[in-house]
Amino acid sequence: MVFPFGGLDVVVALVVATGLACAGLGWLLRRRLPFTTAWSVAGLVWSLLVIALVTLVPTSDPGVVSDVGRLETCSFDYGGPAPDGFWILGGTQRLLNTLVFLPSGVLLVLATARWQRFARWAVPLGLLALVGYSVGIEATQLVLARLDRRCDVTDVVDNGLGALIGVGAGVVLALVLRPWRAPRPGGTPARPPVHPH
Repeated sequence: MVFPFGGLDVVVALVVATGLACAGLGWLLRRRLPFTTAWSVAGLVWSLLVIALVTLVPTSDPGVVSDVGRLETCSFDYGGPAPDGFWILGGTQRLLNTLVFLPSGVLLVLATARWQRFARWAVPLGLLALVGYSVGIEATQLVLARLDRRCDVTDVVDNGLGALIGVGAGVVLALVLRPWRAPRPGGTPARPPVHPH
């Protein structure tokens, strides 16, 4: 099967392009939302796009990837052999599969923390959505042999763990940054009460 593009240079170019687009999104949101919330929303979108790029763009240059020998089902050999490195970075693949979802978990919390009641149900649902996102990626890798990837349930567990750790870190950061107290752009911070003398 022929895939129209692939390779490290293509991934890097797409990461940069989507980063610039999300920077523009953050700039637009900054007009209506406080700094932390606006850039967290833009960062969350970018983190999801980067995950898709590094997991779904073929690791080699475009060409022919044979269907022969392709697995018909997802591997359920949990914790089975994993290669060192993630074709871009060094280290164990399981560690990198965990780390790649961590920023999304952090940014999910920071993007919603301004609206505390909303965040109480949006963050748990968002965490489930991140796990579903990982499942969707693995399913795509299983169906499209041309991606030259393999579906592995271990990846889903590691991705979900990374997202969960990210959510925990995001809660800590939210308590420090307190985005719910930030004024809207153009607004004024709350003034302390004036007591008569």
